[in-house]
Amino acid sequence: MRTAGRAALAACALALGGCSYFSWFKSADEKPMPLAEIRATVTPRVAWSASVGRAGGFRFFPRLEAGRVFTAAADGTVTVLDVESGRQAGRFDAGRKLSSGAGGQGETIIVGTIKGEVAAYDLAGKSLWVANVGGEVLAPVVVAGATAVVRTADGRIFALGLADGKRRWVYQRPTPALLLRAETAVLVTPTNVVAGYPGGKLIALDLDDGKLTWEVTVSLPRGSTELERVADVSGLPVIDGGRICAGAFQGKVACFDIAGGNTLWTRDLSTATGLALDDKSAYVTDDQDNVHALDRDTGASRWKQDKLLRRRVTAPVVVDGKVVVGDSLGYLHVLSKDDGAFLGRVSVDGGAVNALVPAGSALLVQTAGGTVSLVRF
Repeated sequence: MRTAGRAALAACALALGGCSYFSWFKSADEKPMPLAEIRATVTPRVAWSASVGRAGGFRFFPRLEAGRVFTAAADGTVTVLDVESGRQAGRFDAGRKLSSGAGGQGETIIVGTIKGEVAAYDLAGKSLWVANVGGEVLAPVVVAGATAVVRTADGRIFALGLADGKRRWVYQRPTPALLLRAETAVLVTPTNVVAGYPGGKLIALDLDDGKLTWEVTVSLPRGSTELERVADVSGLPVIDGGRICAGAFQGKVACFDIAGGNTLWTRDLSTATGLALDDKSAYVTDDQDNVHALDRDTGASRWKQDKLLRRRVTAPVVVDGKVVVGDSLGYLHVLSKDDGAFLGRVSVDGGAVNALVPAGSALLVQTAGGTVSLVRF
């Protein structure tokens, strides 16, 4: 197996829709690489922190909209914060255990559960509607116009009415016996729903009726066993202008021309996280916790940062002209866009960094320990 020795794969006993799920994790005897001293030229600082509730083994992503931060926690707590001050603007108990972040639009907050419930609330916590999609909801619900798009852990995609939760369409396709268990969300444009799938596929569905509009192959499965042939497109695809880029676990990172579906470039690079793009590079964290910068036009390697091994590094984000990643020990690492060198670091709360969301020139950070922080650079 291509990740042997540094990442292990474990089959889970959870079966849903005829599929089994596995998570990739570091072996218990492989300790995180210690942090080397750096000569910091950037001093990230925590402007504010707020306790919003622990993740409980799930990965929660905050939603930033109109100056407010919408968060959720495993125990059902939903919190709304002012992004500038961190002051609490609202808080309520959803009355159910949650497994996904607070999606929605405006003052409508939509959360999901491991039991397949999708529930919408107003800012005061009044229940607006509850829909059942029959599968674990691990990724935040995404809204486009009057449609809420939900993806279940077994790969089905549902379009629900934002106002009433009624089903508009559902898309499903055959899946292999073994799937990567991840918070794989969908990317919604004004006309399409874009999603990655097992077998290295990246697809787009018409937002109005759920019909397939295009499909490309990021990576083909390789290997002789089901475990070795897992090539799920994981993390969130990135659209920039006329191109879309995505990565596959045990596969490749690739960019495509959206209009023609032509492959612009591919690189053999296994990732279980998303990508980030700027005007020069595509940034990606591989499954051994190396952070790479690839030329956005050719896929050629620009640099590789290999001093964060076994630290469960997040997908990169680009903030204020810098590349930032988080790790499982609660640190943020600021890297140079030019050569990947460490520019600075800061500890948030000691809990694993689960989500990074750019907020202008600052960064929202949510940890497994239940803290949401705004970090400035």
